[in-house]
Amino acid sequence: MIIVAITGASGVTLGVKLLKTLKDLNIETGLLISDTAKTIIEYELDISCEEIINISDHYYENNDLFSSVNSGSFKFDSVVIIPCSMKTLSAIANAYAANSITRVADVALKERRKIIIVPRETPLRTAHIENILSISKEGGIILPPIPGYYSKIKTLEDMENFIIGKVLDSLGINNDLYKRWE
Repeated sequence: MIIVAITGASGVTLGVKLLKTLKDLNIETGLLISDTAKTIIEYELDISCEEIINISDHYYENNDLFSSVNSGSFKFDSVVIIPCSMKTLSAIANAYAANSITRVADVALKERRKIIIVPRETPLRTAHIENILSISKEGGIILPPIPGYYSKIKTLEDMENFIIGKVLDSLGINNDLYKRWE
């Protein structure tokens, strides 16, 4: 199972697109959505949180620290936090597991499971970079949503496909969502 966490940063469409792509590939997903992300979803997308929840196979409330997803004994293969706010990134880097998103990230790092973080902030300040470095040193994959222009991106959908394709590549999932370098 791949856990997809959507946090309160602009770009929630990337989390939704990843969920839809994983569903199309018949890959089991668990979903976490932060409270701030719920507000941003309403603002940025023409889809309700309930519709997004229905795309996933399992949904866990972010504020329920007694949920099974918070335990190191809960079996999941990897977690993707997309988009990842700087608040969430800071909490993960500093082992501050105050909600299910930061706890599942903590579990992934301590259990040496794959964790991919798609940070959504620009420009970055030194503290952001230090937090990114801290997570990277522990084995986390930092995948900023930066397109490769060699893939001849022409539309927003092309850019999203590139980013989701790179996430899938990092998960070891074959895909043809973007034009690769030749």
